[in-house]
Amino acid sequence: MAALRTIEEAQALVLARAHPLAAELVPVAVAAGRVSAHVATAVVDLPPFASSAMDGFAIRAGDAPGRLIVVDHVAAGSPAGLALGAGEAIEISTGGVVPAGADAVIPLEYVVQHDNRIEIAEAVAPGAHVRPRGGDIAAGEAVVPAGVRLGPAQLGALAAAGVAAVSCARRPQVALLATGSELVPVGAELGPGQIYESNGLMLAAALAAAGADIELLPTVADDEPAHREALERGLAADVLVTSGGVSVGPHDLVRRIEAELGVEEVFWRVAIKPGKPISFGVRGATLVFGLPGNPVSSLVGCELFVKPALRALQGLDDPLPRSERGVLAASLRRNDARDEFVRARSRVDRDGVVLDPLSGQESHMIARAAAADALIHVPRGDGELRAGSTVGWIRLGS
Repeated sequence: MAALRTIEEAQALVLARAHPLAAELVPVAVAAGRVSAHVATAVVDLPPFASSAMDGFAIRAGDAPGRLIVVDHVAAGSPAGLALGAGEAIEISTGGVVPAGADAVIPLEYVVQHDNRIEIAEAVAPGAHVRPRGGDIAAGEAVVPAGVRLGPAQLGALAAAGVAAVSCARRPQVALLATGSELVPVGAELGPGQIYESNGLMLAAALAAAGADIELLPTVADDEPAHREALERGLAADVLVTSGGVSVGPHDLVRRIEAELGVEEVFWRVAIKPGKPISFGVRGATLVFGLPGNPVSSLVGCELFVKPALRALQGLDDPLPRSERGVLAASLRRNDARDEFVRARSRVDRDGVVLDPLSGQESHMIARAAAADALIHVPRGDGELRAGSTVGWIRLGS
């Protein structure tokens, strides 16, 4: 039997085959969570005109200090109106167009008003409280680069710069298939030897959050024709993810039938715990992941391999899980052959993030995982990581 792949080798093999999908134009109103495929440039200068940063008076800086006559008012959203002459001031609202002839704005609280006149006691610098045209960005400049997931800040910037639609990578189409004769839908009555199917729902939630459109295929029993039909249907997607049936038992049919359907297996088995039996292959442009049936193994494999593939398909520059640093609250023994990912709860104290490993780390204990928000990375090796050590970890669901 071939040696197990390291996690780094396996992730590299996945990303080498996860090429960005074709781009499509998406209205900014519905682009939240999408990934920019090309640089998005400003349509207009921002701001598109010189505007006031304060409620106050537009003036000529050279007229201060002094007494000025108020000749007009400019509200936000209105044209500038009169041009400003020497010895004159124009009342102006925040966001209003600075009139021609004015080169500064003095806030209301810095003047004394007498009917239609104001008195300014001190000098005012040219440009004071004026937002210059294009001071934020000029038309044609980059607002958002390629390879960025569009969140509130990016969408606000795009809209303000006049970008009505943005080029985004197409959402990956993911088919999810849970296998096993023991699985029954949640809500049904359990028979002897049966368990509720949970992997499909868990994986669908994880992968939808990573930007995928999900097709949850009906669960299939350990039957060759049923497997073949379901797998063939799933192979029409950009990504096929199965759970269960990837080990070496007599009812583990997935890998053999996928091979018969033309899937080229790139690797099987990775030196991680939990999740060692994971498989990865390709058929044409379709990426094919076989996750173990144990729920925690399936969850870990999803975080380490499937979600990075989805990020790469959408063109994200850094698709691998983000590793953070934290302090271990309890000692953990290392595995000499495999990297281990330990479910934990994170908390923040004055020294930073502290990670509390959960009890019950067996790969079938998905209920215990409900309390976890972190996976501690325990590198393979001898001995143990002692309490107080600095360790790497990734956020579950990020």
